[in-house]
Amino acid sequence: MQIYPAIDVRNGRCVRLLQGNKEEETIYGDDPAAMALRWQSQGATYLHVVDLDGAFTGHPQNELGITGILKKVDIPVQLGGGIRTIGDITRWLSLGIARVIIGTAAIQDPGLVRQAIDRWGPEHIVVGIDARDGVVAVEGWESGSSRAAEEVAMSMKDAGVSTIVFTDIDRDGMMTGPNVDSTCALARTSGLQVIASGGVSSMDDLTSIAAVTSEGIEGAIIGKALYEGVINLSEAVAKFQTDSIRR
Repeated sequence: MQIYPAIDVRNGRCVRLLQGNKEEETIYGDDPAAMALRWQSQGATYLHVVDLDGAFTGHPQNELGITGILKKVDIPVQLGGGIRTIGDITRWLSLGIARVIIGTAAIQDPGLVRQAIDRWGPEHIVVGIDARDGVVAVEGWESGSSRAAEEVAMSMKDAGVSTIVFTDIDRDGMMTGPNVDSTCALARTSGLQVIASGGVSSMDDLTSIAAVTSEGIEGAIIGKALYEGVINLSEAVAKFQTDSIRR
């Protein structure tokens, strides 16, 4: 199981939001690159980075902070937030991002995903499916859609996607445990590799996710639990990570 420390960047700083609410922000640092180096030094072999300003505005916003991360670490980085055009994808991949995560655009313009897969391959294109009560949310989680998470996953599979990040929004940042049942159901229904996101708050939660990797769960994203010191990254990597993904 791949462990992904999360770095959410807003206004150039490392933050965490509760359930994606802009008004519920906690700042954990002013230097995303230093945070990335911290996680790498503790054993991280892949980072999950989100441009929160990009997610809210629909356009990449934190290039300086994110390129700073890429210059500091020598492990791969996957990036989401405001990536909605072929130009956005081209730019980030050319800067050194290993995988881009397409969220809102996958719902609003499915043809973009197919075009991106055809051009760069599924190893560089991941789709983010963020849902409340099984219904997908878009535009930085500020808007809803009428589509079920499983329906979107199946359409992404048809487009050539092999990996998705599934976030249960109601769990995100809440330290209440991941929605393992819904994550497994999505993996089983779609046949895709799923990265679990939202709510990881303890080593027991990671144990629960690790127990279902055979269902198609590729990894887990850890955010607030790392920043609050509830999970020790070195211990989590040593115990749960069985295979490192390198560039």
